[in-house]
Amino acid sequence: MHNQTLLLIDGFNLLSRGYFATSYGRTEEELQKNSKGVYTNALTIFFQKMLNLVNEYQVTHLAVAWDVKREETKRRIDYDFYKATRSELPAPLIQQYEICKNVLDNINIEQLITPPYEADDAIGTVSSKWSSETNGHCYIYSNDRDLFQLLNENVSQVIAGKKGDIVYTINHFREDYSIEPNKWVDVKALLGDKSDNIPGCPGIGEKSALPLIQHYGSLERVYDHVEELDKKFNRCKKKLVEGKETAFISKQLAQIICDIPSLKEINFDKLKLNVLNEKFLSELEDLELRIRMVHINVF
Repeated sequence: MHNQTLLLIDGFNLLSRGYFATSYGRTEEELQKNSKGVYTNALTIFFQKMLNLVNEYQVTHLAVAWDVKREETKRRIDYDFYKATRSELPAPLIQQYEICKNVLDNINIEQLITPPYEADDAIGTVSSKWSSETNGHCYIYSNDRDLFQLLNENVSQVIAGKKGDIVYTINHFREDYSIEPNKWVDVKALLGDKSDNIPGCPGIGEKSALPLIQHYGSLERVYDHVEELDKKFNRCKKKLVEGKETAFISKQLAQIICDIPSLKEINFDKLKLNVLNEKFLSELEDLELRIRMVHINVF
């Protein structure tokens, strides 16, 4: 499978960023709607970005991964505090999510929804299968840095920045952090994650978490040596001892699952870009979305 490129889009990451970027400082009444009163501010950004990415990276295979309801996730079932601090999503965003899923269905784009697993896990399973079974590259489109743990020679992450997208590769990661991507979860285990309400090891912050993993190689090895820590980590010892339980729970929560049974057998032909061009245009027209169409050979 030479010259084949897979794009995995973190659906909610793109749709919600589009929504909040265009709703900032506006009431729901002021948001972009079409003549039927359907909200379209996030949909416009979603489909334009999807087209641009397919064009830019000469994508041959595509899937959009969606999260399942928070209370239905395996992590939430195991630990009820997981993501418990997140507020409810605005109604116009939920409406556009439902429409987005319908349009993708109608134009033949594969969607990954695999309860009780989350979008990250679906992306992890499919990207690792792709990189082990094909010679093609995989691009993950998301601003979620948890996904750094999935980077390898054949998997890169496209991150939106103020000056445009950055293609973040395994080499960038190694330069920035001096560890391997699969050790990122160990750093997250110590740091925690406020947005997901993952506690980490209380008192261990940015200045200590990464150096500890660089020095010892993993969370387990940090704790193997906790009684005789290198003296530069003396101030961490008490916090590490007191936070051991939450650190290990946090590692479990931060670890992306890369072996979802239902996706382990996925046939990549299902992900082949086979978009029905006329159907796509009519869907966009029906929603009155102003999208700049780009010429894509596979359409």
